[in-house]
Amino acid sequence: MIQSMTGFAAVSREFAGGVLTLELRAVNHRYLDIQMRLPEELRVIESQLREAIAAKVSRGKLECRIGLNQSEATQPTLELNREYVARLVGVAAEVQALAPQAKGLSVGELLRWPGVLQTNTLAPEELHRLCFESLNRGLADFNASRSREGEKLRDILNERVAGMEQIITSVKPRLPEILDNYMNKLSARLREAVDNVDDDRLKQEFALFAQKIDVDEELSRLSSHLSEVKRILKAGGQAGKRLDFLMQELNREANTLGSKSVSTETTQASVELKVLIEQMREQIQNIE
Repeated sequence: MIQSMTGFAAVSREFAGGVLTLELRAVNHRYLDIQMRLPEELRVIESQLREAIAAKVSRGKLECRIGLNQSEATQPTLELNREYVARLVGVAAEVQALAPQAKGLSVGELLRWPGVLQTNTLAPEELHRLCFESLNRGLADFNASRSREGEKLRDILNERVAGMEQIITSVKPRLPEILDNYMNKLSARLREAVDNVDDDRLKQEFALFAQKIDVDEELSRLSSHLSEVKRILKAGGQAGKRLDFLMQELNREANTLGSKSVSTETTQASVELKVLIEQMREQIQNIE
């Protein structure tokens, strides 16, 4: 399946004490470039998040933005563990009885004591688990959107390939006639300019010249490259770089076709082919 490098996905999950939001967006890029935007609570798992993304995405400039927002419905609560506080105060009293010079616990010290205040917010491990679950869901939606865009790109490219094949099909059978017409015109001009032209010598020179301007090989290579483009589009996978290389090869053959052209028909074919190749190249820049 062909995938585009551009895509977007958004996930929102409520949890005790807040709402986790995750956004994935990407544009085309030569390599995989991941930019993370994370709250401090999730910095500790940034490397694992990057690894999870890299396992699902191979190319593109991707931004992953994760936020933790509080809402009125999910405001964190604080409750005093009265039984625990009573035990702490009792222990503190016993210590003071044994050591009268010892300073008693202040209210601030009691509140900072682990376990005195209980909250409904998630523990870090649970928050991390929720984050990975949201990322996996986001990546699934993200890749689905890239696949849909990739299908559109494949249809566009196949349409351009069909247009190029039509040009080649219309020109190739006409090559012998085009060559004969050009040679006859050239021969007539030479006979007008030069007296006593040796026919055998003229035929030899024409044969050599005909080889230089023959574009049948270029058209055959164009057809071969287009067949490879169709094969890659059908096979799918990471096809962007291979398709980009084939565009270079197609453009080279189209340029050679134009430079060898001896008729307006083949010149026009070369121009139309290069226009289609450039259109394909622009679309291929978005393919993973």
